[in-house]
Amino acid sequence: MKVSEIIKNNKLNLSIEVFPPKTGSAFESVKTATEEIAALSPAFMSVTYGAGGGTSKYTLDIAKNIKERYGVPTIAHLTCVSSTKETVRQKIEEIKEAGIENIMALRGDIPADMLDADRSLWQYHHAIDLIRELKESGGDFCIGGACYPEIHPESANKNDDILHLKEKVEAGAEFLTTQMFFDNNLLYNFLYRIREAGINVPVVPGIMPITNAKQVERAIKLSGSHVPQRFKALVDRFGNDPAAMMQAGIAYATDQIIDLYANGISTIHVYSMNKPIVAEKIMSNLSDIIGK
Repeated sequence: MKVSEIIKNNKLNLSIEVFPPKTGSAFESVKTATEEIAALSPAFMSVTYGAGGGTSKYTLDIAKNIKERYGVPTIAHLTCVSSTKETVRQKIEEIKEAGIENIMALRGDIPADMLDADRSLWQYHHAIDLIRELKESGGDFCIGGACYPEIHPESANKNDDILHLKEKVEAGAEFLTTQMFFDNNLLYNFLYRIREAGINVPVVPGIMPITNAKQVERAIKLSGSHVPQRFKALVDRFGNDPAAMMQAGIAYATDQIIDLYANGISTIHVYSMNKPIVAEKIMSNLSDIIGK
């Protein structure tokens, strides 16, 4: 099933993101974790794609297994940075053959060893290039794109960021998933600004439950997210107690989801970090709300 169809219903749809292993030796343990999450029957699941395509085979294997074994609709992430058209087109054909209907089209992080490379000869520079490639591929895909409630780290300003986002939607992105955020007001302000700019596709908020104190620094580095004082206090109080920090982090994420749903947002994406217990506890906390 296409994500665009799932999003149309007004019940609480929780989607869960998982990531593939970096090496073959870790494949079985990661596969088991993703299966435990799939067994919880989320609305859909997305499987990420490593920098430079290093985990592309595992991405497709995990996505296909979730879809075929558990009947959970899946999104396969696909990145294009530093890739050739031949490589990308081959990956698109593999996704078609696997029966995956949904693709998250991303530029992707530039590999560390290519940060200083000459990019003038690269065949893809932005996610919009990949979206156009997907639209021209002949595949009947539902295409998703990424967005940043605060601002893309490489954008000059918010207006410039929204302009590029609108171009991405006009190229064929049917829905957008946000980078993580910890203050729902940031999302509400973002939605107001993009709607004013004429961007009307569904936006799926991305929520990351912070279950240990070390995640905070990494999350801020990855997303540039503003951390509200309320959340800082939570980390200060429970950061040295792993069990308490997990419980508090899941409670905070659950509260964000409830507020989003109460304010009319029905599809919400959870960055699970491949932790079945995180997905299970959040879904348990929302058991009487899911489906309402």
